[in-house]
Amino acid sequence: MTIQSEPGGGRVDPGLSVIMSERRQLINLAYRLLGSLADAEDVVQETYARWYAMSRRQQDAIASPGAWLTRVAGRICLNVLSSARARRETYVGEWIPEPLPDPGEWPGGRPGGATADPADRITLDESVNLAFLVVLDSMTPAERVAFVLHDVFRYSFAEVADIVGRTPAACRQLASSARRRIRGTQAPVAPAARQARIVKDFKRALEAGDIDALIGLLDPGATAVSDGGGLVSTTLHPIEGAERIVRSLVRLRGRLRGLTILERTVNGRPGLVAQQDGVTVSVYGFEVAGDRITHIWAVRNPDKLRPWTTGSPR
Repeated sequence: MTIQSEPGGGRVDPGLSVIMSERRQLINLAYRLLGSLADAEDVVQETYARWYAMSRRQQDAIASPGAWLTRVAGRICLNVLSSARARRETYVGEWIPEPLPDPGEWPGGRPGGATADPADRITLDESVNLAFLVVLDSMTPAERVAFVLHDVFRYSFAEVADIVGRTPAACRQLASSARRRIRGTQAPVAPAARQARIVKDFKRALEAGDIDALIGLLDPGATAVSDGGGLVSTTLHPIEGAERIVRSLVRLRGRLRGLTILERTVNGRPGLVAQQDGVTVSVYGFEVAGDRITHIWAVRNPDKLRPWTTGSPR
């Protein structure tokens, strides 16, 4: 769950190519901190704007431009997280992190998994699956920043302290608190091949309207959360229990005729995509423990589906 980085490297030529080579690292960091590719893009754009607002002499005085960019991006993310809580209070329904397709499945992607801008690709690992991002979203902004920077990107607590504005000891406590939150919610994850098989079986049962099969694939205490952002018809609160979830899915399937269900990778794990007339209208992420589905995250907010329809968050 570690992404290698060089937060404190030596002298770097502050030329354009070197500065822009940090873009992918910054995108990866900001997405994990914010759970939104669109917001991550905004943060990176603002970070570069601050770099180019400095004079060349000021830029030359910075020993490690990469470390400087990371520090600025981290601070901007911390501010965004702090203000996001107030915005979420007015968000209609549940909020789910923005789901991402596998790089090779982005619309407009080229053979070999390339996209129009490789620097915008997110490295898909266990630090980006929906279950993990949902737990991150329950943390305080300082906890999330300290944990992601230290445990995921391997920055030292001294470097984290410089970003968060607290002492290294305080940042160590923040990361420790974040770890406890994660341990308290984590369940044993099924092997990838088993996850894929169960999601495939779920797709077949859903297409066939096989209620008994659907219930059998769900844990009795499973939870389904839907995020429509208030812009489309959606369930405003989590649905708990296998039978209630299946009834809701069958009703939705009945209302939306002509849906095509496709197997896709959602944030690095097997998932499903629903398309209507070739346009993605829903993305489903799953958490599988043992042989049962324990969580379903359904994202229907059009603003969060842009990477699935245009290949870009813009």
